[in-house]
Amino acid sequence: IITGAVTLNMAEAVRKTYDAMPQPGWVVAVGDDACGTGLLNDSFAVLGGADKILPVAFKIPGNPPTPTEIMRGLLAFMALVRRQQKTKA
Repeated sequence: IITGAVTLNMAEAVRKTYDAMPQPGWVVAVGDDACGTGLLNDSFAVLGGADKILPVAFKIPGNPPTPTEIMRGLLAFMALVRRQQKTKA
């Protein structure tokens, strides 16, 4: 789960963290900044949303999203993963 904009000085650390993650793994962007539509998106020090450097599987928008919206988004993502697994089987 990425909850903020990816800054230029954190891009390498974000990539290394993703590479160290066991696979299969998913990246979920939570909040407008992580989704690439936030207030910080056009800042000189910000690369952008998580999808600029990682394969984002699901986005939960909001600035900030409420806990209810985050839970609703995660449950929807889990249902999506289950449907995909059933169609592959």
